[in-house]
Amino acid sequence: MPILQTENLQKRFDGLPVLKGVSFSLERGEKLCVIGRSGGGKSTLLRCLLHLEAADAGSISICGEPLVRNGVYAPPADVRRIMLHMGMVFQGFNLFPHRSVLQNVTEAPMLVRKLKKAEAEAEARALLSKLGLSDKEAAYPYQLSGGQAQRVCIARALAMRPDILCFDEPTSALDPELTAEVLAVIRALAAAHMTMVVITHEMAFARELADRVLFMEDGAVLDEGTPEQVLVNPRNERTRQFVMPRER
Repeated sequence: MPILQTENLQKRFDGLPVLKGVSFSLERGEKLCVIGRSGGGKSTLLRCLLHLEAADAGSISICGEPLVRNGVYAPPADVRRIMLHMGMVFQGFNLFPHRSVLQNVTEAPMLVRKLKKAEAEAEARALLSKLGLSDKEAAYPYQLSGGQAQRVCIARALAMRPDILCFDEPTSALDPELTAEVLAVIRALAAAHMTMVVITHEMAFARELADRVLFMEDGAVLDEGTPEQVLVNPRNERTRQFVMPRER
C-alpha cells in the first residue's frame, strides 16, 4: 500500500485552476523529486499535501488513511492525527526568532507529542548532534548562517518523528557552499531510508537523490519516471526543453 497517494487533486485560487487533476503515489522509503518552472503548481501541491491549503476536489491518503476523499475532508480530529505523519522543511526557515535553537526544536514535541521537557531536550540534542549543531543549541536564529538555520529546520521536523518529510526548495535561499552543506544532510536522510518529497531546481541533486521524478507544468504532471527517464533521456518534448535548455 502506498504511504502517500493523490488522485485527481485540484485547487483553484479566485477561480483560476492551479492544480489540474494531479495524481501520483509514493511508497515507504521512496524519494520523490518534483521539478518544474516557478508557478507550475509544485508548492501548491505540497501545501495541499500538508493541509496548509484545502483541495477543491480529488483525494489524498496518508499512511492508508483518507485526509480528503473526493473533495470532502476527514473530521478535524482525524485531520490533526493524520497530519502527524507529515513533516515539513520550509523554504524560508520559519524559526521562532525569540527562541533558542534548542527551544525551536523541542516546542512542538512537548506541545503535540506531549513529551516531558527532559525527554524532548534529550531527543533534540541527539538530532542536533547528528546535524553538526551541538554547539548551537543556545544560539538564536539571527546568530546562525543560512545553512545552519536550515539544518535546525530539518532537526525541528525530524523531532516530530514524521513518516514523510517534505522539502520546498530547501536550498533556494543559500549560496553554493551552504547549499552543499544542506544537501549533504538530505543525502544522509535518504541513505537512512527516509520517505521524502522534495521540490527542487537542483537537477544534478534530483538525479542523484530521487527514486522517481515528477515534472509539473501549468498545474499538471507532464512527465513521471526514474531520474534516467525524466532527467537524462526524457521522452516528453517539453521535459526535454526544461531539463536540457541548450538543446532548444
